[in-house]
Amino acid sequence: MRYLAIITLIIATYSIGSAQGIDFFHGSWEEALTEAKEQQKIIFVDAFTTWCGPCKRMAREVFPDDKVGDFYNRYFISVKLDMEKGEGLKFRKEYPVSAFPTLFYINGDGEVVQKVKGAQGTAKFIEIGKKALALSDNSEEYAARYEEGERDPDFILKYIKSLNNSGQSSLKVANEFLNNQTNLSTPDNLQIILEAATEADSRIFGLLERHMDKIKTITGEEDLRFRIEQACKATAAKANEFNSLEILEEAQEKMSKYCPDVAEEFKYESTLDFHVAQRNPAEYAKACKKYAKKAIKTQAEKLNELANTMYINFKDEPIVLEQAEIIAENASKQGMKHDYYVTYARILKDNGKNQEAVKAAEKALELGRESGPYTVKMLESFLQKMKA
Repeated sequence: MRYLAIITLIIATYSIGSAQGIDFFHGSWEEALTEAKEQQKIIFVDAFTTWCGPCKRMAREVFPDDKVGDFYNRYFISVKLDMEKGEGLKFRKEYPVSAFPTLFYINGDGEVVQKVKGAQGTAKFIEIGKKALALSDNSEEYAARYEEGERDPDFILKYIKSLNNSGQSSLKVANEFLNNQTNLSTPDNLQIILEAATEADSRIFGLLERHMDKIKTITGEEDLRFRIEQACKATAAKANEFNSLEILEEAQEKMSKYCPDVAEEFKYESTLDFHVAQRNPAEYAKACKKYAKKAIKTQAEKLNELANTMYINFKDEPIVLEQAEIIAENASKQGMKHDYYVTYARILKDNGKNQEAVKAAEKALELGRESGPYTVKMLESFLQKMKA
């Protein structure tokens, strides 16, 4: 059950993304351990070498992924260590490495929670992270101490962090504690408010708004902003679950108020997610058209991503596929990349436009010839499927 709870929270915090990949820690290993202990987080270590091909592939394709960044930046302190120089050599003595890359998940006491050999794709990498969180969950221990009456502010903060990191709601514990406080502006109480403000539509978030200037002096503007973004994403996910446009609009309003530079994209993407959750193809197609024309009109990569997502979410809905075809065509002509034309060809095929699909597949093959024999072989196979 706790593992399922972790998955639920993770969906809420990274399904609507505005991250830009993993933000790796730049301090020493000892500093990373200290940070992990203070934040009650696990350290993710990418143990790599400069000559390792799979290591380079993960660094190029997986670590920069938006969803990976949202997830790992929220739950882990991430460290890259070259196993052949600097701190990597010292690290290897304590944590043996026999294959590259090796992915370590280590707690603040330096204990290995999980160790995985070999490069991973985006989905598998996130799944491994979920497992590490489940393995390190110590919320039951804190719950027992709480039931026995322990109410020290430092303990409450640790308990709240433990609940958050294990995918459980900390609002009940936070509210019970704060309701008995006469002065909410003490440093301890401000830290508890910050940690417990996990949803933008909660009473705790209202307390964060009320004490925002004081909290900012404790945590810094960057961390405060990150927490606000995560709370807005969690509330948008709640809106999907409860089919509540009112909750969604509250999340969008809070994002606009406190993070205006990402608010427009968040509004578009959270609206799209809402229509997917409600299985409303007509409204979804309309929202996609608006997003493509007004927000990402000249961004070929995002247009291609959108067309792909439309295809996945509503493959059997003509009203969505018709709009996806237009968006995929724009992405292909702007970006001139073989994978964009693959998306375009697939959608054309499903729309019954077989000749146009073959032409798009031929263009994909033409553009992909410079990418090496493996890509060419895959594109030749794809072309044959389009001709079938």
